[in-house]
Amino acid sequence: MSNVIVFDHPLIQHKLSILRDKETTSKEFRELVTEISTLMAYEVTRDLELEDVEITTAMGETITTKKISGKKLGIIPILRAGLGMVDGFLNIVPNAKVGHIGLYRDPETLEPVEYYSKLPKDVKDRTLYLIDPMLATGGSLIAAIDVLKKAGCKNIKSVNIIAVPEGIEKVKAAHPDVDIYVAAVDDHLNDHAYIIPGLGDAGDRLFGTK
Repeated sequence: MSNVIVFDHPLIQHKLSILRDKETTSKEFRELVTEISTLMAYEVTRDLELEDVEITTAMGETITTKKISGKKLGIIPILRAGLGMVDGFLNIVPNAKVGHIGLYRDPETLEPVEYYSKLPKDVKDRTLYLIDPMLATGGSLIAAIDVLKKAGCKNIKSVNIIAVPEGIEKVKAAHPDVDIYVAAVDDHLNDHAYIIPGLGDAGDRLFGTK
């Protein structure tokens, strides 16, 4: 079964508190999402494999040290809110390739509708970080994972700032092989499928569209 990892780092929790505040401006919100994403990227890459390499230091000494063992990484934001997390991840893994999956939630059925997909050609050979600030109903995340698996991807990790138990359980049931990394697990969804207490609509707050 998939693991759910909640990051309790003090800096992440501090910045998340400001992110939730309704008085936080779009500019501040975008900056905070990038900062939180950078910290989460640092944590989520903790299990990357290392290999021994020989280098010569500036002092002329030849030593055996460690480097990441050629692991190919991919960052896949779920449009549109996932775009807010991309720069934070690229701060940590600048050589990662970035793909995009576009999904929106039908306001009547609350089911995800795919409208765009553009992935790196070698996506199936990469460890993928599927990013979206909110894991609410789980429908969009499940649909995005479906897209990646149809492309042959096998090593997928979901990274979300806030999630709720309902969405987590739905994703775990549909894709038990995908680990879920979050900064907070909130209480529940309301009748409109918004996370409570949450932070509002992440996309609207990122891009100032509401």
